[in-house]
Amino acid sequence: MFDFFWNLGSFIIALGVLITAHEYGHFWVARRCGVKVERFSIGFGKALWRKVGADGTEYVVAAIPLGGYVKMLDERVDDVPEALKEQAFNRKTVWQRIAIVAAGPIANFLFAIVALYVMYLVGVPSVKPVIDSTQINTPAAVISVQQPTQIIAVSGQKVRNWEEVNLALVSHIGHDSVELTLAPLTQDSGITKSYQLDISKWQFDPDKQSPITAIGLNIFRPQVEPILDHIAKGSAAETAGLVLGDEIIAINGQAFGQWDEFVKIVQNSVNDKVELTVKRDQQQLTLDVYPQTQQDASGKSIGVIGISPKSAQWPESMRFDLEYGIVDSVSAAVDKTWQLTVVTLKMIAKLFTGDVSVKNLSGPISIAQGAGASADYGIVYFLGFIALISVNLGIINLLPLPVLDGGHLLYYFFEVITGKPVPEKVQELGFRIGAVLLLMLMSVSLFNDFTRL
Repeated sequence: MFDFFWNLGSFIIALGVLITAHEYGHFWVARRCGVKVERFSIGFGKALWRKVGADGTEYVVAAIPLGGYVKMLDERVDDVPEALKEQAFNRKTVWQRIAIVAAGPIANFLFAIVALYVMYLVGVPSVKPVIDSTQINTPAAVISVQQPTQIIAVSGQKVRNWEEVNLALVSHIGHDSVELTLAPLTQDSGITKSYQLDISKWQFDPDKQSPITAIGLNIFRPQVEPILDHIAKGSAAETAGLVLGDEIIAINGQAFGQWDEFVKIVQNSVNDKVELTVKRDQQQLTLDVYPQTQQDASGKSIGVIGISPKSAQWPESMRFDLEYGIVDSVSAAVDKTWQLTVVTLKMIAKLFTGDVSVKNLSGPISIAQGAGASADYGIVYFLGFIALISVNLGIINLLPLPVLDGGHLLYYFFEVITGKPVPEKVQELGFRIGAVLLLMLMSVSLFNDFTRL
């Protein structure tokens, strides 16, 4: 229950900030163009708070935090007194109207830059992208790894942590190949080697796999201690009587070796018991655990018992803070915003080409879970998350659907070209079609959210 309210609270905060930034973009430019703004509302429905400013604008915070709007004086909507007609939106030049409508999405991109700027200024605790092996029968099988090796570039794009590797790989979905450039963990030698990976048949389910493991890269992880650090509620481990702090010293009578080997034994023990010998309070206990059945990414049934071990600290040579100075943080934030924009546009294009399934679309539930998870890790991760969502919000609003900012811009650019506005009947038909398409998109996203629960 706590997780639910934490995710909900984080979602409301994130969405509220992003909506405010978006609507303020419209508001600020409208005022500069001489348009009278009647209401600035964050949220829909019943007003929880309202205030009329000295500028005559009514500022509102409403009950339903799933959007917002800026109500401008407009003769097409209301009767406007003669004295105020020059302040009506519809009386402004087409370029002024374009500027007002485009200001919302632009504000989202600018907000992403600001959020990332603060994130880089504070510093993001990061881990170098180091692999210790690759998987057979995967695109990465062509890479020979003799010792922990760092990925330093993906198709010529420099990468410094696993997040950047992840984004770079995602952008290559649907391509025929991707180039990975590797170097020894200690790069003093300056030796690098590049590998071309054939990904023409590369497919994976983002809900079950990361692109990193799906392409066949095994992430280097510090040696784990066989001491239980987490036990899932209702799991086979909890039923068997395992408790936090138990140290596994034997499995099925054999001394405990590596954690990966232990996991394989459990996964292969579907419908079989696993005998665990644990050390607890200086005593040895033997417990019978009956793994629960679960489907892996390929649909194969595997055994799981619902535990995770205590991890050792990452080597100092692999840890670093991704941070920049006051000036350099600006260029880093702009560059990151550009990367997020390019990746998002590529993913939208791949939805139409079929390289990415509509099953991968996410709605408010997934966003809420992401907001809560990022907030769990701290403010810098939360800033990174809302920057990503802000970029997505900006791009989505620029899609040429008449109910979105992009649809309005489409009409206005048609007016620039032809010298006359799009007929009202055509606009109305477009709004109806756009509303249906947007509703379908939201329905698919919500359906995907519920199937992931």
